[in-house]
Amino acid sequence: MTKPFSPKELVARLRAVFRRIETATSTGSEMIRIAGLTLDVPRMRVTSELREIEELTPTEFELLATLTRQPGRVFTRAQLLDAIHGVAFESYERAIDAHIKNIRRKIEVKAGEPKYILTVYGVGYKFADK
Repeated sequence: MTKPFSPKELVARLRAVFRRIETATSTGSEMIRIAGLTLDVPRMRVTSELREIEELTPTEFELLATLTRQPGRVFTRAQLLDAIHGVAFESYERAIDAHIKNIRRKIEVKAGEPKYILTVYGVGYKFADK
């Protein structure tokens, strides 16, 4: 990096390096099973008890994987943006709302009555820990 640089940029670059290291050292067989959903992370495939869900975009899949890795944890919109794009990415936090709405429409039986991705009003979202 050339000087001058901002601390935010340094942190973003370090996180990107750590993400690449983590991805390179993973075994490639990460499966997440929770609440009737199965996520095959290396293949970016989601199946429910009833059907395979094929229409998730890469961003939606990454959001869903982030939420399911820590069920019950409440994520703010900023934390979710950071998880999928990194700190240096400039975007509106409300873009997460649109992605969550699309994920719910695709994985929930009734999108209006979510059982997987729950809204924590005034904070953000969490994946049901049941």
